[in-house]
Amino acid sequence: MSQEATTTRFGLIRHAETLWNQESRIQGHQDSPLTDRGKEDADGWGRQLRRISWDRIVGSDLGRAVETAAIINRHLQIPFETDDRLREQDWGEWTAEPIAKITSEALPKLAEAKRAGWQFCPPAGEDRLCVWARSRSALMDAAKRRPGETILIVTHEGVIKSLIYRLSNRSFSAGEPALLEPRRLHWLIASCSELQIQQLNALELALRTGRRP
Repeated sequence: MSQEATTTRFGLIRHAETLWNQESRIQGHQDSPLTDRGKEDADGWGRQLRRISWDRIVGSDLGRAVETAAIINRHLQIPFETDDRLREQDWGEWTAEPIAKITSEALPKLAEAKRAGWQFCPPAGEDRLCVWARSRSALMDAAKRRPGETILIVTHEGVIKSLIYRLSNRSFSAGEPALLEPRRLHWLIASCSELQIQQLNALELALRTGRRP
């Protein structure tokens, strides 16, 4: 069997805009529904993504990712499954809090946590290394079950950054130059028990007509 036949391609995207995104609140393992704009964006993404030959969608089991994937799949019409290992980072005690409140009331603790890089861990939450380990495991297991397939992964910003930053040998420090552009499709490949980056920022996912980025 050729390497191409056993190489699994993953196209990673983040879920569409939610109510708590709009309100600048931390979601973590909790959830909020997609906004009307988010639903319209996801529908447009489905139209864009159908230009690519996909075999299936694998998504986070959190509602915002499931809803985004379901809207996209109206256009793709392919098998869809969820994996809880693709959930966003658990933000513990900071979950559901407005970002502005944490910045103003817990600034020293937040600054210390950010300096921790891969060990960044919100109070009673999980660190980024845990997110990397579980999300990598989810992709590698999917690759073993589905060799040679092209799989759309609908997940979260924290998961995408943890996967790509680890594979790019990033330290997750504030001083590093930007690597990922917003609303992009990123390609990873898995073959020979290895996960690798194929292409970053490969496709811009358009906003609803008339909206600014």
